[in-house]
Parts: sequence; structure tokens; C-alpha cells
Amino acid sequence: MTQGERILQYMQDFGSITPMEAFRDLGITKLSTRVGELERQGHRIIRKPVDGINRYGEKTRYMSYSMERSVTA
Repeated sequence: MTQGERILQYMQDFGSITPMEAFRDLGITKLSTRVGELERQGHRIIRKPVDGINRYGEKTRYMSYSMERSVTA
């Protein structure tokens, strides 16, 4: 299974993925690069900025990625 396939499966299983989840759960360190590759392959990915706090109490921002859901009539 490729890293891209693992990311797609993770998003299907859990709804979204963040860089920390990609590293911790999948061993993928360049999530944004893989997401860009998936988009070039035609996958529709939604990016959502997430605000957080690091261990030093400083504000941080990172991206959460999810798959666009298709609407059925």
C-alpha cells in the first residue's frame, strides 16, 4: 500500500487526518506533499486550519485534511 493509499484509507476510517496523526499512526512525515499528490490524481481534499497550543503555551496552527463527501440525491 502506498502512502497516498494509506492517507485515503485513514480519512475514510477516521474522517480526517492531521500531520501529527500521519506521523504517529502511519509514519508519514510529509503529509502536505502526499495530499498535493492525491489532489493531482483527482482526489478532492478539504483543508481546514486548526488552532492549537504547543507545550510552551504558544499558539500554533496546523492543517487538518478530509475528503470531500459526495452528495447523493
